[in-house]
This record gives sequence, C-alpha cells and structure tokens, in this order.
Amino acid sequence: MSYGIYVGKNLSSTGHAWLAGYGDEPSSHWLEIHPRKNHSKNDSLVVGVTKDSEMPGKLTKIPEVQNTAHSIRVNYSYYKGVPSPITNGGLNEYGVAVRDIWSPSRKELIDMTPKDQTGPNYSDLAKIVLERSKSAREGVNIIANLINQFGESTYGGNSHIIADSKEAWVIIQFAGGLGLWAAERLGENTIRASRPGYIQEIPIDVPNHPDFLYSRNLVEVAKEKGWYDQGTFNINQIYGDSKGPWDGVKWIESEMLKISQTSKKITMTDMIWAIRTPKLTSDRSGYGQVVPLTESKHNMLRLIWHSPVGSISAPFAPVFIGQTEVPKEFQKHRYLTSGEDSRFMDNSERIQGFSEQMSNVDQGIETSRSAVQEAKRLLYLMVQDKETYTPEVLEAFKSHENQLLLDLEVILKASELLLNENEEAKAQSLLTYFSNQSLLSGLDLVIKLSESIYLRNKLNPQRQKNEGFKMYDQIW
Repeated sequence: MSYGIYVGKNLSSTGHAWLAGYGDEPSSHWLEIHPRKNHSKNDSLVVGVTKDSEMPGKLTKIPEVQNTAHSIRVNYSYYKGVPSPITNGGLNEYGVAVRDIWSPSRKELIDMTPKDQTGPNYSDLAKIVLERSKSAREGVNIIANLINQFGESTYGGNSHIIADSKEAWVIIQFAGGLGLWAAERLGENTIRASRPGYIQEIPIDVPNHPDFLYSRNLVEVAKEKGWYDQGTFNINQIYGDSKGPWDGVKWIESEMLKISQTSKKITMTDMIWAIRTPKLTSDRSGYGQVVPLTESKHNMLRLIWHSPVGSISAPFAPVFIGQTEVPKEFQKHRYLTSGEDSRFMDNSERIQGFSEQMSNVDQGIETSRSAVQEAKRLLYLMVQDKETYTPEVLEAFKSHENQLLLDLEVILKASELLLNENEEAKAQSLLTYFSNQSLLSGLDLVIKLSESIYLRNKLNPQRQKNEGFKMYDQIW
C-alpha cells in the first residue's frame, strides 16, 4: 500500500522541497546502494509479473539504456507475487526521488486486465526512473513511454510520486491493459499526501495544460465505456475508487498546512513527525524515508534519511549518494524474507542437487544483528504500555536525530571542500564513515531502549496481567 508526502519548497524552512514516506508490505526490507553502470548495445532488462502473481502475466525483456544512474533504494522480498527484489523507490545521483504508492482502479478495469499482461510492473517503473531520469518531468515521460511501448503489468492500479528540487509529479497507472495513465504536477506551494495515490479533476478542455499530462486514450475510453459524458473530468471518480483523498490523507495534509503557515514553516523535524506519528505508522510500515530535495554542486552530497522499519520504533540516519557501502546490519537478512522458511544455511542439500534448499541470504550478513528485527522488537515492547513508553522513545530518537543534524552540517562542509579539491576518494570515505556510524549508533540506541523497557515491563505485575494484542490507534 505505502504512503508518501510531498512538500513544496515555498513551504519549507530550509527553502527546498521534501519527499517522504514508507512502504508497508509485510516481507523483509533492506537498504541498498546501486552504483552507476554501463551497458552494451544488446543488453536487456527483464520486467513484468509471472503466472504466479495475484494478477498473472508474462515476463518480457525491454532494451537496457547505455548508462544507468547511481541510486539508493530500499528493496523488499514479497508483494502479491511480484518477482523480487521489489522496490518502492529511493533517490538517484541527479536528485530525482521516487515513491511508489498503491492506487486502486475501478473494478471493471481490474476485471478486464488480460491474464497474460506484459510490461513493467510498479517496481520496475520505480527502478527504471531512478536509473534513467535526470528530472521529475523526465521520470514521468519515461513511465509514459514505457507503458505506451510495452504495456504495464498491474496488480490493480498504482501510482508514483516523482520529485526533484524544482517540482514533483503524481502519476497514476490504471489497470485494464489499455495503457491508461495520468499525471499531475505539484508545485512550490503544494502539500500532497498519497495513500492511496490520487488525482481528481483534469482540465481536458485546456490542451497542453502545464500541470497535467495523460494518455491519448484517457477521455476516449471513458466515453466508450459510458463512465463519462460531459462536464468535469474527475479521473478518481471515473477510473479510480471514487473516494478522493482518504481520511488519513486529509488529516496529515491539514496538519502540515497548519505548520507551513507558522513563522518557521516546515522543518526536517516536521517531516519526520509526518512519517513517525502513530496515527499513521505502525507494524505495517516496513521502513521510513525522508529526502531533502536540494540543489547541490556535488551529486555525491545528496542524501536520504533512512529508518530500517516504521520510524515509530527506529531513528533516522543519513545515507549519501557518495558513500560506498552500508552496514551489514541494514542489508538483507533472513528475518521476514519470503521463501527463507524453506531454506537452510547448509549446502549438503545443494551437493545432492537440491539447490532450492540453499538460503539466498549471505551467511556473513546473518552473523550481524538485524536492524529490522531489533526495531520490530522495540515496537512490540512500546505498545505494551503506549502512554508510558512511546513518549520516552520518541524523545530519545528526537535528541539523537537533532545531534545528527548538527554533525551533518560539518560533514557536508568538509566533504564539499574535499570535492572542490578533487579529493573524491577522501570525500567518499568521510561520507561512508559518518553514515555508517549514524546508522549503527541508532541501532545501539534501539537495543538499549528495548532492554530498558523489557526489564521495566517484566517487573510490573499489572502490565503482565494485560497481555494480549495491542496497537496504536490509527486513521488508516
């Protein structure tokens, strides 16, 4: 399902836009850095879904491009049978950020989707935009061209927010196998939350409107199906779930608008709150991301703030385009990874010819702690007494993150000076060290908080009597 929120630069205290959100699939999530790559003329990319997906289709190949960009992304191992690894987006070296967000199409479109559908799936589109686009608008064009040329493999409707330092776009891909899509530009004074992604009215009577793009058949199909005759062309009512913004979207957009109207406008702390608030974030949230959409002299200094699970129970830390690696603790572990329940870290079966029994996770990674597992444990401890533990944990996270923000200013300045002197390797080392230490110190904080709460909870007889399922009160 996922969640994303965009804030235009005129509403930001720092003068740049923000894109933040999370993915909330139940499988494992892990952080990856993908370096720039060169490809040969005949290279291709496998895209789509298989017959085993919930909405089946066929895998196909599309041409690869000559060069793909450096990017940071979070991958995960399962959603509706879509081939893994899957991603909801991330950030590339050109400052283009992507968030993939569910957006349900009307039932008739879902029912008419071919059982042998082909073309990129939602994850393929997010990855391709990260690898190929140098602006948000170019990202929209890439998705549109791919759908026009190869189709799209749907799971019932989807959307993406694609953003850079100047603007953002919401693009909706509709089910049905008809190549239907529409995009809306989000400007400098916009706050837009998606869960699900939505677009409402499109001014179809204004050709070449600068704030809207859509497939050539968007209006034609609606008329042919009897879903539209004349008047306002509201694509959420015509092609979507007809609900418009859901209650959670209305609430967070309203709250962020109030903040933007204060003298300080929207800060990094506010963006973290928008992703962390227990009204929106819980066990469903697989990770957290906050991207400052800055203009940068050096692409290496672009960064994404990352939390390994929903940030209600994990602090954020910066991850840079310029760093070379992330700690093992934040890489792919077996915990919650789809299919690992039937595999072993033992090659005896492999020797006998049963290679499917061998784990797909690196054994060296499994020797480390799992940031996801540790933060999940903290979440389950926190909900045992929400009123007592949650404020304490969030205050600790806030203090930790505030210190990182202060340290970050120094690191960015030092790295910029090194890059100005063409000392790229030294800048990479500095960025990698600071990010990894920030991630690991956040993990240490999570573990210490867990141990403290565990002991306090264990020593309180009243809490022991209140065993059972507990969760935060959420809007969605």
